[in-house]
Amino acid sequence: MSTPHEPLPGKLVCSVLTSDHDALWPHYGPALEARFGPVEMATPAAPFTFTGYYDAEMGGPLSRRMLVFANLLPQGELRAAKRFTNGLERALARADGRRRVNFDPGLVTNERLVLATGKNFTHRIYLGDGIFGDLTLVFQAGSWQTLPWTFPDYASPEMLAQLTDIRRRYRRDLREGRADALTNKTLST
Repeated sequence: MSTPHEPLPGKLVCSVLTSDHDALWPHYGPALEARFGPVEMATPAAPFTFTGYYDAEMGGPLSRRMLVFANLLPQGELRAAKRFTNGLERALARADGRRRVNFDPGLVTNERLVLATGKNFTHRIYLGDGIFGDLTLVFQAGSWQTLPWTFPDYASPEMLAQLTDIRRRYRRDLREGRADALTNKTLST
């Protein structure tokens, strides 16, 4: 019989898609940091050309910036993180309700990248409150392994290199015993 226990916290990341990072950062940056703690790393905005899914709603051209937070997040709090970013998307939306920014929070651990989403699909696990966990990538044999459902942008060499660096930062945090000190204890409230 297994004995239930809390897993190690994960390294919180957040993909940010928008057509105007510079104008929106003063609105979303402080809000995210107030909720999740300081941003440890922000990648330069890179053109997002993998899908036209967001174009009608958000305009374009879109670019993505990945934010990596210094504080680790208990894995059970990913749902609350997504609910917070959904609220932030609504707060920053245009008057007609169209989003100006899309946030996709996720957790990098030693074994995997899990993204939070509000959309159900066959491989997604329900986390509660309308949020699902999407097992996006697994880390095996020294590298990230894509899955049949991995989004093409997360399978790109550039993204895999970024995630390898993020995983390295996460492992450093664990090695240095920073898991307890850097963990946001709860976001559910």
